[in-house]
Amino acid sequence: MSNNYPQATESRARELAENYNAILSKVDKLNPSVRLVAVSKFKPSSDIMALYSIGVRHFGENYVQELVAKSQELPKDICWHFIGALQSGKAKDLSNKVANLYAVETVDSLKKCKQLNNARARNDGEVINVYLQVNTSGEEQKSGFTSEEDMQETIEYLTNDPESTKLKFQGLMTIGSFAESTSGEENHDFKKLQEFKEKLDKKYDLDLHLSMGMSNDFEQAIKQGSTSVRVGSLIFGARPKKET
Repeated sequence: MSNNYPQATESRARELAENYNAILSKVDKLNPSVRLVAVSKFKPSSDIMALYSIGVRHFGENYVQELVAKSQELPKDICWHFIGALQSGKAKDLSNKVANLYAVETVDSLKKCKQLNNARARNDGEVINVYLQVNTSGEEQKSGFTSEEDMQETIEYLTNDPESTKLKFQGLMTIGSFAESTSGEENHDFKKLQEFKEKLDKKYDLDLHLSMGMSNDFEQAIKQGSTSVRVGSLIFGARPKKET
């Protein structure tokens, strides 16, 4: 491995590896086919390299500018997941400047799909996996589609439009409400996403993945059918607040 990449101290690398492996063990015990995405927002590239060195390749970031910077500094076989709120004005940058962008998990409009696809097509970049974000909790502060009808036009574009050459409709994503995620019981927000999947799979002949579950609720999410969980603080530790 090249020494040109930022490196963590031995103690920090050991801490991160232990944290990651502890979470991975819990994931594997519930369902070994579930993907663990290490959410590295606000954490230095040296932290990412510490996990990269033990074979981790899927990392999640919440801010376009931070993801672009890290993707240019770190190995090109990292599979980046964009999991933050996607602004229309940033979709082009995300698509253009992150060659190894594996997935955008927060698509909530047809307009953003088209922006991602067209920017990628102009550069003849690799296909981006797309997750449609669903607002299953009904909370006003959360983004996402709210009904099957609401997302129909976007699904038609992803599955049938000949212009959509650089996007693959891989799945659905949601963020459970705090109350549901800390109840310790069946999460009704996750249940709603599973029901969306069943309807869409049948209607469009799909087999969609489900991205649901974070540090405080990933185990319950896996029990309810999640195929990808996004874990940050349990791996990397508490994050500093974003500077305003």
